[in-house]
Amino acid sequence: MTVETAPGQKLYRAVVDALRREIETGRFAETQLLPAERVLCELLDISRTTLRKAIADLIAEGVLYHRHGAGTFIHRATPRVEQPSSRLTSFTEDMRLRGLEASSRELERGVFLPTPEEAMMLGVRPNDRVFRLGRLRLADGSPMAIERAAVPIRFLPEQDSVGASLYEALSARGFKPTRGLQRLRATILEHADAELLCVAPDSPALYIQRIAYLADGACVEFTKSWYRADAYDFVSELTLSPPARKTHR
Repeated sequence: MTVETAPGQKLYRAVVDALRREIETGRFAETQLLPAERVLCELLDISRTTLRKAIADLIAEGVLYHRHGAGTFIHRATPRVEQPSSRLTSFTEDMRLRGLEASSRELERGVFLPTPEEAMMLGVRPNDRVFRLGRLRLADGSPMAIERAAVPIRFLPEQDSVGASLYEALSARGFKPTRGLQRLRATILEHADAELLCVAPDSPALYIQRIAYLADGACVEFTKSWYRADAYDFVSELTLSPPARKTHR
């Protein structure tokens, strides 16, 4: 890796150009983590002060991002998804339909007493138990959303049966959701959630609260999700209602 300084150009700006060029040409394609400062300083034959100024510029440009205690990472191109808001589908199904590979990183899994909010939304008693599943959802390896779902334990007594898709596990037991109610609003990510989604602190996100029902009207799922605002477009098809008929007296 070489640093070529143009006449009158500051050294750290030449380092910015060199690092950007190496990232674009796939120099660090095998990992998202930028090499340690010591390694880069030796590789580029520069001081740590110069390197840190260059990295700060690349973070400001969105090429890199920093995770406290973990290091400096490279932003990979994030898939952008159009999500129809009028269909009840799982994340796994949505990604499969778009030719993207869905995967998850579990944040929480277990059986708990419901929170007051979960009890109200699911229609369960305070001493009933719910299966709770929190996951970071990824598409082609890029973090896309954080999902925190709760299901009454009677619908999923065997929690190990839940794999990639919660809806597939429910369907396998004969409890496939048939309709749902979603509320969507804009929000600002808390720092911990922003770190999980690999975006800057206080980044905007789409918050979705969903309740899903069985054919008999029983509530089977309550999920709260935070979607990256730079990766999702929620699309609705609208039709113009027919004009009201005039009545003659």
